[in-house]
Amino acid sequence: MEEKVTFTSEGYEIEGLLDRKDSDRGFVVTHPHPLYGGDMHNYVVETVMNAYQKSGYTTLRFNFRGVGKSRGVYDNGIGEQQDVLSAIAYLSDAGMTQIDLAGYSFGAWVNAGQKCKDAPVRNMVMISPPVGFMDFYPLSPIPNLNLVITGSRDDIAPEGLIRKMVPAWNQKTRFEVIRGADHFYMGYLEKLEKIVADMSACSLAD
Repeated sequence: MEEKVTFTSEGYEIEGLLDRKDSDRGFVVTHPHPLYGGDMHNYVVETVMNAYQKSGYTTLRFNFRGVGKSRGVYDNGIGEQQDVLSAIAYLSDAGMTQIDLAGYSFGAWVNAGQKCKDAPVRNMVMISPPVGFMDFYPLSPIPNLNLVITGSRDDIAPEGLIRKMVPAWNQKTRFEVIRGADHFYMGYLEKLEKIVADMSACSLAD
C-alpha cells in the first residue's frame, strides 16, 4: 500500500508515494515531461513501478519540482536531476542499501544527466528515452544502465537511433523493442511490465 511522503530537494518540498516492503532493495521511477502533462500518476510509470513492487522492492515515485504539490518550478532537467538524487537519498536514509532507478520519456532523459549517472544506483532502466525529441549529446558511458526499452512505432524514441546510442552508454545493456508499440504503450502495458519484471526478478537473484 502506497503512502504519501515528502522529501526536500534544494530547499523545495517534493511530494511522493512510497510503497514499503520488508526488503533493503529500493526503486525510484521518474515521470514524463511536466510541460506536456507528465506526472507520477502516468500509467507507464505505474506499470514499471508495479513490476518492481511484485518483485518485493520498496518503491518511490514522485512529482518533479513544480508538478502537482511539489514546490518549485520546471528547471529544464537541471534541478530535476537534483530531485532524483534527493529521492535516492530518501530511500537510502530509509534503509535501502541497493537501489534501482528507472525513467520514462523525459524521466529517462533526466536520469541520463551527469548528476544521475554518478548516483549510487545498482541498475538503471530507460523506458522510451526521447532521443528524437531531446538532446542526449554528448554521449558518455552509463556504467549502471542495465535495460533500455522502446516501441517499434515510437517516433519520439526511435528504435534505430537508440540502437546506435546504446553501445556508447553501455555495451552490456539489454535493448528490448516491443513490436507494434508507440510512445504511449497502449495495448502493450502487460508486455512492458513483463520485461521489467523479468529484469527486476533476475536482479533479486544476484
